Amino acid sequence: MIIACPHCAALNRVPAERLQQQPVCGKCKTALFRGKPVELTLANFAAHAQKAELPLVVDFWASWCGPCQSFAPVFSQAASELEPYFRFGKINTEQQQQLAAQFNIRSIPTLMVFKQGKVVAQQAGALPKQTFYQWLSQFK
Repeated sequence: MIIACPHCAALNRVPAERLQQQPVCGKCKTALFRGKPVELTLANFAAHAQKAELPLVVDFWASWCGPCQSFAPVFSQAASELEPYFRFGKINTEQQQQLAAQFNIRSIPTLMVFKQGKVVAQQAGALPKQTFYQWLSQFK
């Protein structure tokens, strides 16, 4: 399985049976799973969304958005509990306007699930934890 490093975005090949064994990046030697969302930018987005094989769950958000702020702990908790089955990433729509425009983000928070470069699901608005986990369960 191809996994993008959350630190340097290098692509690593990890056997599926080793995902639970705290694999490290072959390039920078940091943990491939940190239990927290990756800050996605134009520079590292393609490695995580298009080249990596894990489903990527993206939260498009902004610092001034109240619902985004209230959903952030749920999203972070999901990253700590559901990795290595998913990669979780956050895109700040104010700082990454090109990515927000590319995916036609009109309201925030917007959640998207990517599988090998394709958007397989999209959800506008924050979700309660249980509903969010249920929504994600269909993409494992």
